[in-house]
Amino acid sequence: MSQILIIGASGEIGQAIVRELSQFSHQFILHYHQNNKAINELASDLNEDQLLMTIRADLTEPKDIDSLMMSIPFSIDIIIFAQGQAHYGMFKETTASQIDDLYQTHVKSTMLITKHFLPQMIRKQSGNIIVVTSIWGEVGASYEVAYSTMKGAQISFVKALAKEVGNSGIKVNAVSPGLINTKMNLEIEASELDKFEKTIPLQRKGKVKDVANTVKFLCSKDSSYIHGQIIKINGGML
Repeated sequence: MSQILIIGASGEIGQAIVRELSQFSHQFILHYHQNNKAINELASDLNEDQLLMTIRADLTEPKDIDSLMMSIPFSIDIIIFAQGQAHYGMFKETTASQIDDLYQTHVKSTMLITKHFLPQMIRKQSGNIIVVTSIWGEVGASYEVAYSTMKGAQISFVKALAKEVGNSGIKVNAVSPGLINTKMNLEIEASELDKFEKTIPLQRKGKVKDVANTVKFLCSKDSSYIHGQIIKINGGML
């Protein structure tokens, strides 16, 4: 049984990850920001002994990140970072505040939360850190320059940390989804989405379950030699 902290558990990908992993004898600490309805439904779907706690925190607020870390009394075996917010628009029109929020949400919170729980993982000589990043962190996207930059930073973090902690029995990996069928894409015009979909060799969007199943694999003993990798889930786009 593993004790799993999921950052961004109320998002569509986060929910799918929890539901896949709940098939096994894991216990969960579920972080969310605003989606009370989703987190309550998710919590009610878990067995009573599977839910350790839910935590509300705004990851753009440093004090909320500190509060989140200090409020968890449990030893953590696995951390899954599935938090995120997209930002669409010309980079020249992106504000400093928007850049700060994206950085706090995707990069700084990931680094600080990992740093907080890393010592206990090192003491146990065991741990597993998984980051849900994006294809745009690998290749970049116009109209999503700031978002792409933050996702690229996550990828660099995973690769560097994996080299540092591998000899401590800690695995570090990322999954890199392409176009996944979620509400995050609602800001993109339908005609543009159709064009985008036609560029994918599999000719379709991915499903949140495609991402969740890959994370489930990374949480299993079957992935014991997978380390420092950015696993692509993009239907052949890259």
